[in-house]
Amino acid sequence: MTVVDMHTHFVPERWPDLAERFGTPDWPWLKHTEAGRGMLMVGEKAFRPVYEALWNPVLRLEEMDRDGVDIQIMCATPVLFGYDRPVRHAAEAAAIFNDLALDMCSHRPQRLKALCQVPLQDIDAACTEVSRSKAQGHVGVQIGNHVGLKNLDDEGLVTFLQHCASERMPVLVHPWDMLGHERMPKYMLQWLVAMPAETQLSILSLILSGAFERIPKELKLCFAHGGGSFAFTLGRVENAWQHRDIVREDCPHPPSHYTDRFYVDSAVFSEDSLELLVNVMGEERVLLGSDSPFPLGEQQVGKLVRGHATFSAERKQKILGLNALDFFALS
Repeated sequence: MTVVDMHTHFVPERWPDLAERFGTPDWPWLKHTEAGRGMLMVGEKAFRPVYEALWNPVLRLEEMDRDGVDIQIMCATPVLFGYDRPVRHAAEAAAIFNDLALDMCSHRPQRLKALCQVPLQDIDAACTEVSRSKAQGHVGVQIGNHVGLKNLDDEGLVTFLQHCASERMPVLVHPWDMLGHERMPKYMLQWLVAMPAETQLSILSLILSGAFERIPKELKLCFAHGGGSFAFTLGRVENAWQHRDIVREDCPHPPSHYTDRFYVDSAVFSEDSLELLVNVMGEERVLLGSDSPFPLGEQQVGKLVRGHATFSAERKQKILGLNALDFFALS
């Protein structure tokens, strides 16, 4: 059985000084603090402590071997997106990070794969970078779940998803720049409360707006962190669709009708939550995703799926690898 972890993150060990390159402040950079440790910075502000597995492919492979992972698919840490920058700067930065990701993968290309990032604030530039990245060897694209005040039902973002479908380029939607940060300054509440809400907002934006009616079914679309709050609150959304015309005015089918249009990863950290997720989405639409190597990720990748008390061996095989092999066309 091939085990595929399809949601992991990276930052390069080094990259050009983007503030100097573009003449604008507060670009992300990596401050190496001691051997194997660093601080991801945004300008002069500390953003997140990090360690060597983020940038060292040798250590990354050692950890994969430790956890029994055959293939790992990595994507940029969302703070690198640059959606609020001038398009030319964001496009150049995306190309830099995309090329450095493939450099990491070249250490063991059969086991390390990468998703590209794009300057999503400009749809033409984003489509150009997706096409370039696919030709270079990226197996998909990671996007943030919104661009400023634009949710995924924005017509430009729908056009981008249509382009990804035409390119046969799988898409991972990752929450970022979370709402309500003024009320959640402590305890990582932005990650624990707002992040699941951001993901549910993305999914419902596509469903309730009718956007899925305009996006080809060929699009492979996955939402991180188990789809956030979606599975648990689907009953509430379904009830609202049945009884309030303002909910269903642009959505021709009940929300549950659209669960075959997207996938989710398995990063929910509880047997009961994972069972609910599979019941809602179906066992073919849940992919192993660890969110490693961050502290909020699964610390022993695949443990939740492998040890699930009620899952059959066949179901475990699908979630641990078969679904991802199909999603990314790796088999």
